[in-house]
Amino acid sequence: MQKEMWDKIKTGVYLILLLMCAWQLRITGIDWDEYQHYHPDESYISWVATTIEWPTEWGEAFKPRVSSFNPYYWPPEAASEGIVVEQDKRRSFAYGHLPLYLGVGMMRLAEVVGEDVRGWLPEGGVWREDILNGRGAFEYTHVTVVGRLLTVMVDTATILVLFLLAKALYGTRVGLVAATFLSLNVMHIQLAHFFTFDPYQTLFVVASLYAGVRAIPREGGRQSVGWRLLAGVLAGLAVGSKFSAVLLALPLVLLCLLEDDLTWRRLVINVGVLGLVTLGAFVLTNPFAVIDRGCVVKTPAMLGGAVPEINWGFCSLANISTQGRMVRGNEQPFTRQYIGTPAYWYFIDMQLRWGMGPLLGLVAFVGFGWAIWQGVGMVRGWWESGLGRVKGEWGRHWVVLAWCLPFAVTTGDFFVKFMRYLQPLTPFLMMYGAAWLCRGVGKRWQRGLLGATLVSTFVYVVAFVTMYDTPHPWAEASRWIHLNVPAGSVILTELWDQALPSSVEIEGERFSRGRYENREMTWLSGADENDGEGKLRRNVERLAEGDYLVVASDRIYGVVAGLPERYPLTSQMPSLLFSGELGYELVYVAGRGPRLGGVGWWPARFGPAGLEPVAGVEAYLDEQGVIRLWGADESFTVYDQPLVMVWAKVEDKPVAEILDLFEMR
Repeated sequence: MQKEMWDKIKTGVYLILLLMCAWQLRITGIDWDEYQHYHPDESYISWVATTIEWPTEWGEAFKPRVSSFNPYYWPPEAASEGIVVEQDKRRSFAYGHLPLYLGVGMMRLAEVVGEDVRGWLPEGGVWREDILNGRGAFEYTHVTVVGRLLTVMVDTATILVLFLLAKALYGTRVGLVAATFLSLNVMHIQLAHFFTFDPYQTLFVVASLYAGVRAIPREGGRQSVGWRLLAGVLAGLAVGSKFSAVLLALPLVLLCLLEDDLTWRRLVINVGVLGLVTLGAFVLTNPFAVIDRGCVVKTPAMLGGAVPEINWGFCSLANISTQGRMVRGNEQPFTRQYIGTPAYWYFIDMQLRWGMGPLLGLVAFVGFGWAIWQGVGMVRGWWESGLGRVKGEWGRHWVVLAWCLPFAVTTGDFFVKFMRYLQPLTPFLMMYGAAWLCRGVGKRWQRGLLGATLVSTFVYVVAFVTMYDTPHPWAEASRWIHLNVPAGSVILTELWDQALPSSVEIEGERFSRGRYENREMTWLSGADENDGEGKLRRNVERLAEGDYLVVASDRIYGVVAGLPERYPLTSQMPSLLFSGELGYELVYVAGRGPRLGGVGWWPARFGPAGLEPVAGVEAYLDEQGVIRLWGADESFTVYDQPLVMVWAKVEDKPVAEILDLFEMR
């Protein structure tokens, strides 16, 4: 008894220290972009959040076209200091309401307590100046800061819930190893720095499945109704964070099927009650998903007109449908990077390279395969035993796999393969990797493989977080431009990339981006037949008009140069620019990436597109001590670790002369 108590104390102490470490890794660099709103999804969410207000008249609180609660419509009198806000018009919002409401509520709480609490805190700290808004930032920025803090809290909580889930399935040791793996997961650490909604969905998915596992007794008998209903509530909150969590319907139905002494009547009642509880949690936290029916969402007529065409009208479905078409292949300029990328393997490859790191990624995916094999063995045993009742351990195992397998199969086949799409699966990959190490690997190899995985991953994590100690390259480039480029100059940027310079403060003086004339290039916009002479001429005319050209990331050259069949003319542009033939010369380079001990390991940005880096870039990378590894998914690098180049025009070339440089195909 004394040993058992001592083991619990050690487990508790380790878990507390682990959560503190995880918290620190996630909150370090919360100001990673100097609050310049460089993440477009986060920026849009914060923009919408500025119009979410406590209603002055409750009679209008749930009227879609006037409500200050509705994320699908700009209220008629919407306004927010410091930014331009749309009014009285439809807006897109392909996310759940719940994290949005939580972020706004957290910001309001910070406003209420800030005046009293700030005096207790040291000057200049993040808590006093940013989170409690000692700087007096506009609402648009303050909600971003507080939203990031909330995401840190949510992702840290996911680690705790994963420990509880893994402990319930595999025991305390596996639970601690799984929690350690997740605390050191680089993709989770990165995503915890953004006020976006994938981490919220992930927390509620893990929590729902934990409740489902707890509902099933190990040795047979009746399920716990309370845990089962809680699983439904949490599933509703997961869907209320991001719609793809709707796949939780599968483990919830399986949970009902695993009830002992099951009859059809009991099955229908259990599924119906659980469905109503789940739907209720979703509707309460996402009211306008069912209230706002001002959009066009049609199902076609079927059976020769016997079933008529129906316009359902739900704006939530309209937004989800648009997003669904995009991820399944309705190309957008910013998704063409995924043309030709292999289904399933691309996700795994990016996790092995960057999201988890090689060893942790290998352990995770091998563990997932091991868990599937274990599940197949359970099904085989169930079949061979004459289709008898499923034992508790089998049911617990398959309730979790009933989420993981369908999610992996559907998500892995997406055309759009943003790394964050895999986040709702990664906690389970950490758990299965830990279980495989502790149960599926011989003791002779177990300790060495676990130690190597933890050490290599920890080194990568420290290097990644250290990156945030250096200024954001876009902010640094903005400062350089303001100090070195004459006011009134024409600065060219790409429509689909970050427009620089940003407005920044330099030694106490505010420099506005309005000092310059910005003109947008559209290299990425048109493909195939749209990548023709008309598009080329418009962009070449811009080149002739410009004084400086900012290439903010590899978003353009990394795509168009690698797709000559889709961009027959534009694909020639990067090589011509880099060679100096367009009349521009590289004058500034800035970047950042994982760094440790004076050595950085950054993604290769030119080789994957078949390009040779400019001599100035080569010199900069060598000076920084950078080892260039393999390529990375653009969504992993473009927001917090881009490589930016500024080019100055050194030769005025006529439009006709520049056009002659391009080979017409």
